[in-house]
Amino acid sequence: MDADTILDAALAVAAERGWRQATLTDIAAHAGCGLADVYRRFPSKGSIARAAVARIDAAVLSEADTGEAESFRDRLFDLLMRRYDALKPHRATIEAFWRDLRRDPLAGAPLAPALARSMAWMLEAAGAPPRTPFGLLRVKLLAGIHLSVMRVWLQDDSEDLGRTMASLDRALKRWAPMLEGRRC
Repeated sequence: MDADTILDAALAVAAERGWRQATLTDIAAHAGCGLADVYRRFPSKGSIARAAVARIDAAVLSEADTGEAESFRDRLFDLLMRRYDALKPHRATIEAFWRDLRRDPLAGAPLAPALARSMAWMLEAAGAPPRTPFGLLRVKLLAGIHLSVMRVWLQDDSEDLGRTMASLDRALKRWAPMLEGRRC
């Protein structure tokens, strides 16, 4: 059984039951494979969640245009909006995960390193490598912006994601100089 099939099954089970209620046995059954097949690819639910984040990162980065014509803020805006577009098919899964986080905030702990790595990649793709003395602070700031805007995205049913774009634009107007390293 390939990893993508198992990952797709995990996302479907999580959308249906919630992340906390999804078991590795449920995921194996939905994927049509044995528990050992899941274990070989993903030895924990945390590894499944990290793979889901990596899949979104790869989708966003494969379309990243690091053209110099745009400003840093514009490139970062485009990258994050591409991220929300890539997440659209998984909205039910993210809503279920978000509900679980309200009940059990520690459930998100396995995703913290993946989120940090993801935001570091977004900064790199936008043209502000995070490997500076204040890089970790910038990564955490971008993660906070992303999570804040994601709350808006979860409520934004419009086709053009207008509310999401407005929320992201406001946040980046305020914080882009620090994210780029001009105020660090």
